[in-house]
Parts: sequence; structure tokens; C-alpha cells
Amino acid sequence: MSGELLKKNKLLIIGGTGNLGKSFKNSNFFKDCHFPTKKKLNLLNKTQINKFITKKKIEVIINLAAIARMGDCENNKKLAYQINVIGCKNLVNSIKYIDKNIKLVHISTDGVYASISGNYKETSRLKPYNYYGLTKLKAEKIVKTMKNYLIIRTRFFNKNKIQFKTAAEDSFSSSIEVTKLVNIIKILLKKNIKGILNVGEKRISDYLLYKKYKKSIKKCKRFEIQNTINFKISKDASLNCNRFKKLLKK
Repeated sequence: MSGELLKKNKLLIIGGTGNLGKSFKNSNFFKDCHFPTKKKLNLLNKTQINKFITKKKIEVIINLAAIARMGDCENNKKLAYQINVIGCKNLVNSIKYIDKNIKLVHISTDGVYASISGNYKETSRLKPYNYYGLTKLKAEKIVKTMKNYLIIRTRFFNKNKIQFKTAAEDSFSSSIEVTKLVNIIKILLKKNIKGILNVGEKRISDYLLYKKYKKSIKKCKRFEIQNTINFKISKDASLNCNRFKKLLKK
């Protein structure tokens, strides 16, 4: 599948209600793709998945469906496992059954790495630091049994929806603005990139990143945030994105 042959009416985006999904819907490139509601396409309903993919003759699927809030995953592990792992498994099995050439773009997370020392490569050891990361790693292993896939490890934010009042000056990542991530996924699709790919920006502290978009935000220390929640957060989740940068230049 080359970029020229990418047909938007054959492209299915699952999980379109979150920040990333809404950004896909608002994109000129993706707005005419299929965005079924959960009622029409529930990843826990194998029959629905098979019928939708077959009826619409889907060629590319972007899977955004997940319980992504770390606190929600910790507080309801059963549901998180159902959505993040079993739902992904059902989707992969349907693709294998219907047409192994269907491409799956699976949005994963930097949380599959230990997120302590930073500069993680795609080949770095995988060691999730909380339950959300663990479910995403299990989903990755399922996706990797496919013939045609792209797993994107990333962290993103919406510059217009920074709701917290403080951010840690000693917590680092390669977080990318959500609209930029959507544009990058478009490019990766057109280039027909496969495999596993880290996607992100240069290493930056949470405080300095969010300060660019919300001037009123106050700096704090990571331990101050950690002491108020019941799940582990990252220290340095920054990514080595050299492979991604080289692919964009080609």
C-alpha cells in the first residue's frame, strides 16, 4: 500500500472520543475516514468487528481505543485489561481471519519502558512501571503476531486542555502536541512505515513544556505529585527518536 493508494473510505479509526481521536476527526486528511461509535463497533464484540471490517472493505485500521488514564487503570484493572488487551486481541484476530494484508496502526505508549533514565530506543528493555504500561505492552505483543502493523510508542498532550495547576520540573519526557502527532501519523501512513517506532519531541521537563502553553502553571517536584496518587509516575520517559527522524527525511 503506497501513499497514493491510501483510500480514506477504506480507513477505520477506532476510539475517536478522546483528545487524539478528536484531533483525527478535525484533520482535513482524516475527517472522511470511518469513525464508528462504540455502539456500532465495540472491540469486545467480535461479531461487530468482523461485520464492520468486511462490509466497509477496510484496508487500514488505526486503533486508539484504550483506557489511558493511569489512575483509572489502577483502580479498575479488570476493565483496563478488557479494553486495552482483550479488545486489541479481538481486533487482531479479526484482521487475521478477514485479510492478513490489512494494516493496523496501534498507538502504544512510552510507558512500556522503565522511564527512569530516558533516551529509550525501540530496542531498549521493556519494563512498564504501572498497570497502564503493562496492558499496553501485552497489547503490543499481540499486534506483533500480525503480518502488517505499525506500533507507535509516544506520549501526547493537548495544548488547549492543560487542566492541572502545577507540573514537575524534575520529570522529563518527549511528549508531543496531539495535532502534530496526527500529522506525523498521516506521513507514516503515506510512507507505509512498518514495525515499531518511537515518536516524540526533544527531551523536556513537564514544567517547561506546559509553561509554553499555560503561563500560570507553577513548578513543583515529582515527589509532590507522587505522594498524592496511588500509581507510579515516570522520572525520565524521554525517547530516542533517531529512527523516526530518519524515516521522515526519506
